[in-house]
Amino acid sequence: MTSLARKPAFWVATVLVIAVVGAVALYLFQPWRLLTNRAVDESLPLETSSPAATDTGSTGEPTEQTGPTTIASGSFITHEHETSGTAKIVELADGSRVLRLENLKTSDGPDLRVWLSDQEVKRGAAGWRVFADGEHVELGKLKGNEGNQNYPIPDGTDTDELSSVTIWCKRFSVSFGAAALERT
Repeated sequence: MTSLARKPAFWVATVLVIAVVGAVALYLFQPWRLLTNRAVDESLPLETSSPAATDTGSTGEPTEQTGPTTIASGSFITHEHETSGTAKIVELADGSRVLRLENLKTSDGPDLRVWLSDQEVKRGAAGWRVFADGEHVELGKLKGNEGNQNYPIPDGTDTDELSSVTIWCKRFSVSFGAAALERT
């Protein structure tokens, strides 16, 4: 082996392998994201359509639509990364629903998604990967790792069955944090 270590080609190949492995590791893990924050501060939408704010009730008389109503909520617990804040399913005046994250604080990370899930929220490492086992609806990429944000829930989504939310790292199949959604 000592004769191989004396050859310049060996050292060139070694440096190339280290460079390629390092580049792949940087791409996958994106370690600089541990030092970055993306703050979002969206207000709760009051309504999503522009028709008049009145509807006709069963008597045929116009009735005023009510404002946003929280139908389920829960607090985030930490999984892979320190996570806190509140998740709420809010029904808007027009009947559409949004998942609202309030005062969210978690780590920035690669490929983070917001999922509604049918899995039970478990504390600690036991809860890190359970969300990949059940049914879920992906609501989109996480807009920011801090602040207040809204994610429209597709029509027909059964929020009685999908009773938890997770900040899911798709790249590593792990939950950063999750909240059990209790009906209010």
